[in-house]
Amino acid sequence: MLSTVHAVRYVAPLREGGSLPGLMEADDDGTYVVKYRGAGQGPKALVAEVIAGEIGRALGLPVPAAVLLDLDPAFARLEMDPEIAELLRASVGINYALDFLPGSITYDPLVPPVPPADFAADVVWFDAFVTNVDRSPRNANMLSWHGGTWLIDHGASLYFHHQWSDVPARALDAFARVRDHILLPFSGDLEDADARARQRLGTEVFEAILAAVPDRWLEDRYGGAAPEAVRATYVGYLNARSEGSSLFVEEAVRARAELV
Repeated sequence: MLSTVHAVRYVAPLREGGSLPGLMEADDDGTYVVKYRGAGQGPKALVAEVIAGEIGRALGLPVPAAVLLDLDPAFARLEMDPEIAELLRASVGINYALDFLPGSITYDPLVPPVPPADFAADVVWFDAFVTNVDRSPRNANMLSWHGGTWLIDHGASLYFHHQWSDVPARALDAFARVRDHILLPFSGDLEDADARARQRLGTEVFEAILAAVPDRWLEDRYGGAAPEAVRATYVGYLNARSEGSSLFVEEAVRARAELV
């Protein structure tokens, strides 16, 4: 599902993010925003980026094109900034990268036009499904570009995996943080969004997405389980969350009613 490219030039750090992502050029002539495996959040943030980003894409939502970016050790040796050099040294190998959207600006809900109600409902459903805590007015993680709104930065999603235990029960999280969602006030019928989303998702989709996650990212911090067993646990979690979607949909409907 994700192609692999090779970095050819480090362009600049993007210091707006806490994980110090970087802008890099690759051998496919693309320019990418790179999330590094060696950043402080660890590889699970990249796992969340892949899973959430590809679920968003499967739902037809606007997520920038993603690739896996292979980083050569030479980049760390040539970097003069010691902080960046350390990050690059810890990230040799496969990292996650999103297509750079030049000229994009941070989404502002106060700037017209108002987002379409169905689009807002679909994004609210998606973020509740992947338990994304990072789509609030304080930190929208959306970009306005060429007349469209693009969803970025999903590394804080799927927070259940930071405590790798009792996964089935945690799949039934109603996600109370949905009340802080930046698009909740504009959202249309959330039950309709639920029906649309569940038509597009399922075991085969989830298995294909997990197959795109590199083994190396799944070989640590999972209680010693093998990568295939870890993938199966993620798929089971996502299936349970889809089957129990009424829990977080009802929570979102309640939260939206409180805004009126």
